[in-house]
Amino acid sequence: MRLALAQMSPGDAADGTALAQLETLAASLSLQNVDLLILPELFLPGYNQPSAHRDLSQPLDGEWSRSIAAIARNNGLAIAYGWAERDGNAVYNAASFIGPDGARLAHYRKIQLFGEMERASFTPGHDAPPVFAFKDRQLGMLICYDIEFPEHARDLAGRGAQVLLVPTANPQGFEHVQDILVPARAYENRVTVAYANYSGPDGDLVFGGGSVIAGPDGKPLASAGTATGQTVLIVDLPADDGSDLLSTQLGDLRRPY
Repeated sequence: MRLALAQMSPGDAADGTALAQLETLAASLSLQNVDLLILPELFLPGYNQPSAHRDLSQPLDGEWSRSIAAIARNNGLAIAYGWAERDGNAVYNAASFIGPDGARLAHYRKIQLFGEMERASFTPGHDAPPVFAFKDRQLGMLICYDIEFPEHARDLAGRGAQVLLVPTANPQGFEHVQDILVPARAYENRVTVAYANYSGPDGDLVFGGGSVIAGPDGKPLASAGTATGQTVLIVDLPADDGSDLLSTQLGDLRRPY
């Protein structure tokens, strides 16, 4: 499976050009035989945009969903992306996985909301993060802060997930997440973790980039720097990643208490 991760400027999402930029990117990745593209948290309508979350959020079958389904279908490319979902009076920090035929294969509402802005803007999700099949792999999805809790990644791995897709919006000052926690989640669960961040200013926040695809051994398969603007990582995930040979802890764990 050929996986692409797009680290983006948060302004690309907030200024209304996100979908046009996605069309251009998807066309380029299709020519490179990419199977799956992962985008950051709240790609639509932008992360640090609480008024937009309130005013622009859309239902599951809204215009954003239809537009991204068309982009996926036109380019034969699966797309995982974060967005603000409205369901009645509730707004969720959500992520969807759209297959290369334009069909939605998975949808998730963020469980672990972070900070005052998120907790004021969104209702926390209550359903378990999804595990679903794609390209002979079992994929799981989390969003940003979720990956900082070992329990969620362990749950996904326990249900068979081999690759965790994590749209994120991690500001400067929290680099320990991509530097330490993401590799740890990958290694302790013997999974690949794709962590897609922003880079650059967004209102009173600055995102530091550092997006990473960590393999089951905890080592980066690819990582992005801190430059503002778009950086695209492309990785071919091997059919046999050797994850069953990396650690004996899962099989040896004793719980006699």
